[in-house]
Amino acid sequence: MTVQHIDVIRPAELSPTDLELWGELRASTAPEANPFMSPEFCQAVGRVRQGARVAVVRQDGEPVGFFPFERGRWGRGRAIGLGVSDSQGAVLRPGVSVDPHELLRASSLSVWEFNHLESGQDLFLPFATGRFASPVIDIDTVGGYAGYETLLRAGSRKFLKATRAQERRLARQAGPLRFVFDERSPAVLKTLMAWKSAQYRRTGRRDRFAQDWINNLVRMLATTRTPSCSGLLSVLYAGERPVAAHFGLRSRTVLSCWFPAYDRDFATFSPGRVLYLRMIEAAAAAGIGMLDLGRGDAAYKDSLKTRELTVHEGAVLRAGAGAALHWLSHEPPRAVRGFVRERPQLKSAALRTLAMAGRMRDRTPRP
Repeated sequence: MTVQHIDVIRPAELSPTDLELWGELRASTAPEANPFMSPEFCQAVGRVRQGARVAVVRQDGEPVGFFPFERGRWGRGRAIGLGVSDSQGAVLRPGVSVDPHELLRASSLSVWEFNHLESGQDLFLPFATGRFASPVIDIDTVGGYAGYETLLRAGSRKFLKATRAQERRLARQAGPLRFVFDERSPAVLKTLMAWKSAQYRRTGRRDRFAQDWINNLVRMLATTRTPSCSGLLSVLYAGERPVAAHFGLRSRTVLSCWFPAYDRDFATFSPGRVLYLRMIEAAAAAGIGMLDLGRGDAAYKDSLKTRELTVHEGAVLRAGAGAALHWLSHEPPRAVRGFVRERPQLKSAALRTLAMAGRMRDRTPRP
């Protein structure tokens, strides 16, 4: 009889055998080797997020799966690196059956939230509440970069023609263009992060680089060099000045696009588009078969993509304070009342949580 057990450890406690098995399982079960699902990404998050954990599923004492997550107060859990991770889920040996609620119980979680659950995660798909397109560029299936550019001419001819024209204008007015696919300069990475922060603020979005853990995570991943997860900084220079840059993560076969930005002084030349065309060509030459542009609407993604993947958001819930808080913060009040009213365990947990919050508020000194 097969005996199943779940251990919860910190990412740094993964053994060399665990890391090897994790990599083998991803290689054999995942259609796309997204670096956000690598053990190296999990371990990097573990160095900047105190709540990072990995549930190791064992059968007869042998590891057969890994579930990375972050645990917060009240048992509120979330996908590892939620907020910056573009691919989420569990890594399980084919045929292994796990009860998701038992997985949460063993992990001391009352809720596990995700927003980029990859397709094929049958364990968690029943709990998805939304699905979203994540555009990708297939290089291998279209005959390399030459085949891809042929597709662009057919489907996005105006985009390609305008970008090439801007490329020539930029070279004439700002100096000879130089592209570096794998730039190792910390100074240029810092420049990119400053550009991106300004872009977030300018567009009214939350500045991710205002959070220390994201700053530290990106700098750490910039020096990571493993087959399943490497930081990749690509830069377009005009003369000796960087005018556009992108930082992402790559595996052997997938480049997951992450943080693109450009110098606003050169905005009229569309340097970001020029950068992407150079980057796609270099990725193809490096043996990368797919660029994942990531969830989110953008005109340049529509022009560059060859197809779309599907990612999901949602949450797995168990009775507990964390689940109650999740619903209180994510659902309209009327839906929350109906949901909790129909579940006595959640109702009592919600009342206990609100009472505790009230006591904490009463103890807070008033000005």
